[in-house]
Amino acid sequence: MDIEEKIEAYYSKTQKFKEGIAQLREIVLKTELVETLKWGSPVYTINNKNVLGILAFKNHFGLWFFNGVFLSDPKGVLVNAQEGKTKSMRHWKFKSERDIDEAVVLSYIEEAIANQKKGFEIKPSPKTEIIIPKLLKDVLLENPGLNEQFNTMAPYKQRDYCGYISEAKQQKTKESRLDKIIPMISKGIGLNDKYK
Repeated sequence: MDIEEKIEAYYSKTQKFKEGIAQLREIVLKTELVETLKWGSPVYTINNKNVLGILAFKNHFGLWFFNGVFLSDPKGVLVNAQEGKTKSMRHWKFKSERDIDEAVVLSYIEEAIANQKKGFEIKPSPKTEIIIPKLLKDVLLENPGLNEQFNTMAPYKQRDYCGYISEAKQQKTKESRLDKIIPMISKGIGLNDKYK
């Protein structure tokens, strides 16, 4: 299945917000953005730079603006995609296609395109040293094969695993997360590979 077929499959799939995401797509396709597929979802680009995506979830659907932090947001509809983690992405959530005002949505999209053309973006901060949590470090020391596999992984994958363990608040959660990731590490699978 080529990219166009995958995009059509995404929009034709039976789901709660099928009409809403189709309506957003119609609006986006009136612009100069190029439709493609990334991370299993439609993403719209200009000059090969991500501008926005259209996504449907269990309780809402919406637009993801990759550099939404730079949008003026006159209607106050944008929210940080992941507070504390995401610096530039902003999400506009809809509960129903009746919530979509085409002129307003189009104005946000046009502003996002203009911002991208001007080169507005937040550069990723330099990567810091990887600090392996004690729980994971102990397991790696006990298992040389697992340790070797972990050390052959890309630094961002190592960071993902370390963060996954260290961000858990309770010891029980840390341990259950560790149990989940050991088989993944042993197979050389990154924590977030299924989303790529």
